Parts: sequence; structure tokens; C-alpha cells
Amino acid sequence: MNQYTTVILTINCGSSSLKFALFDIDTLELVSKGNIQQIGGECHIQLEDGNGHQEEVAQSIPDLQAAIHFLIALLKESYTPYQIRAIGHRIVQGGKLHYLPELITPALMDEFESLIPLAPGHMPAEITAIRTFESAYPDIPQVACFDTAFHKDMPVTAKYFAIPRHLWEDGIIRYGFHGLSYEYIYQQLKQTAPQEAAGKVILAHLGNGASMAVLREEKSIDTTMGLTPTGGLVMSTRSGDLDPGVILYLLKEKQFLSERALNELLNKQSGLKGVSGTASDIRVLLEQEANDHQAAEAVQLFCYQAKKYIGALTAAAGGIDTLVFTGGIGLHVPVIRERICAGLEYLGIEIDHHLNNANSDVISAKDSKVTVRVIATNEELIIAQHTQQCLRAS
Repeated sequence: MNQYTTVILTINCGSSSLKFALFDIDTLELVSKGNIQQIGGECHIQLEDGNGHQEEVAQSIPDLQAAIHFLIALLKESYTPYQIRAIGHRIVQGGKLHYLPELITPALMDEFESLIPLAPGHMPAEITAIRTFESAYPDIPQVACFDTAFHKDMPVTAKYFAIPRHLWEDGIIRYGFHGLSYEYIYQQLKQTAPQEAAGKVILAHLGNGASMAVLREEKSIDTTMGLTPTGGLVMSTRSGDLDPGVILYLLKEKQFLSERALNELLNKQSGLKGVSGTASDIRVLLEQEANDHQAAEAVQLFCYQAKKYIGALTAAAGGIDTLVFTGGIGLHVPVIRERICAGLEYLGIEIDHHLNNANSDVISAKDSKVTVRVIATNEELIIAQHTQQCLRAS
């Protein structure tokens, strides 16, 4: 009798965080999951088993490489009853050629290196993770699951920028992101409300990174992020959409002569953090807004831009039947959901104050023409599903 439970390990890493999960390879039942946050200092490490038992520890971890080595040591020391059969990775950017999940090969790794300019805040970390796990588990296949795949069938009018067409061939197009999250949310919607899933649906993933997508006839037809995850909505530390003239002005008048300096400004010093001057966490800003006008303006700007994009995506789809909130903010901050939806009654969107504050699954008012839902996302399960499918196909 086999003493091991064979599992799929999923890896979802960012510049300052590392999420992992273990799933039974046959049933895809969750065995365990964890999140290493605030890498680069005193990290908060959250662990949870399949029964919901949680444990939280703090440890100083200086960088992503150290966090990965910490996780590998944890897996080899504390998860000995489990045998890893495959490792699935969330890959933010697949470029123009990569959509379907695929086994990671040396040739694919070379292509990932070439895609770094399209996602400089994510791809280096993901490449580091793949190479480190390859060294620790040399005989275990690794699978790439692409965040851009969900939006691959967007129409020409949504996918392309109004720039010379030859630049489209160079890959300068609107890719869209948060695709693994959207795929999970849409799966859940099809299971719980199939009639809604067949209609016009706006999905709002609001977290440190924030975006929206609109679906019609079960396909993404437009989304707020573009060439990179910097575009679209105001985010915790990212600017969201800018007039291209702002970039030219910064280069000429403010002497942002390096890509690194400009990237630091737009991706790490802007958004809520830049506008407020104090914090990037919207819950902190909500606590400060009564006595700090900059904090209040940051919150107002976030909600205003989200409201505006709901209107724009509704126009793109020719209407709206369902609005779904997800992500850390979308899931846990009722007042932000209420402020975003306030004034959208003309679209048929009405929130029930009590249902919203109770974080109910459905928060729309009884007479609302649009169903407004709150659904927790699960990117790790989608990665596990794709990894399982890729193994079976190969």
C-alpha cells in the first residue's frame, strides 16, 4: 500500500509575496496552503491545512530567493507524507504565443526571459521560482499556467492600441491579466447561477492589484489592464491608466532617465500610496480619511475610477446583468463596494446595505435589475486544474 498522498504543488509568487498550495492529484482536494507575505523584512507566514486549521508565524526573510528556499525546506521537513508529482506556476505574461497550460522546458524559459519587459514586476520573480524548484526537484515536471489566457479572444477593438500596426506584431497589444482569478470566479458563477453566467457579466478583482473584465456569451470581450498589469484602475501602488504625455513629460522635464526609476515611480510609489502620501492599504486609508484629506482623496479616486470603468464596460457589452466583486478589497471591504455602486442605479445596480455589510453572497437589493455578488477567488485551484490537465495530456 502506498504510504504517500500524491499531490500537485501550486506556486503563485509576486515581488513581495509567495503563495503555495498542495492538492490531491486525483481529486484536487486541498491538502494544505500557505502565504508568505512582506518578503524583504519581517515576514508574516500563514499556513492552513485542508481542515481549516491555521497557523501563523513571523520570520525575517530578506528576499524572494530566501522565501523559496524557506518553502522548499518546509515542504521537505513538514510535508513528508506527501509526494509531489508536479509543480504548477502562475505565469503573469504569456505573450502572443502562449495561452494553454504547458510543460516548462529550457526553450520556454528562454521565451520567459524575453517577456520580462512586458511584466518587469512579476516575470523575474516567477523565473526565479521555476529555476529554484527545478534545482530542488529536478525530476518533477513543472507547468506554466498563463494569467493572460482568459482574455485571448477579445475582439480587435479591445485588443489593439491605436498605434502603427507593425508594433502590434511586436507584441504591443492589450493582454489583460488576473485571468486565473476570473476563470475561477466564472466557474463558480456557472455552477451557482448558470443563467447569469450566460448573460453580460462584469468581474471586479479589487486587491493590491485591481482590474475588471466584462464577459458576453461566456467570453472576455474587454478588460481594464493592458500591455502590463500597471494599466487600468487605480491600485495600491500602481498608477493605473495615464495620458502617454505624462511619461514624455517625466522623461523630459523630471529627468527620469532610467527604466528602473520610472518603473519605481509608476508601480511602487503611485496609486493609493502616491495620492495619500501615507499608506497603500485602503482599509488604513478609510480609518484616516476623517482627519486626513489626502487619505480621503485617495479613497475617492479609487472608487471613482472603479465606478467609471463599470460604466465603460457596461457600454462595451451593451448592458449588464451581473456584477461580481472579488479580491482582497472586493471581498472584505463592504464600504468600498457600496461607494463604487452608489450612483449606478441608472444601470440597474442597487446594493442592499444590510446584505452588503453582512458580506452576503448576493448583496443586491430586492428590486435591483442587476444581481451583485461577492465571490472569493481561488487562483491556486485553477493552477492545480490546469496542471492536472497538462499532465494527462502529456
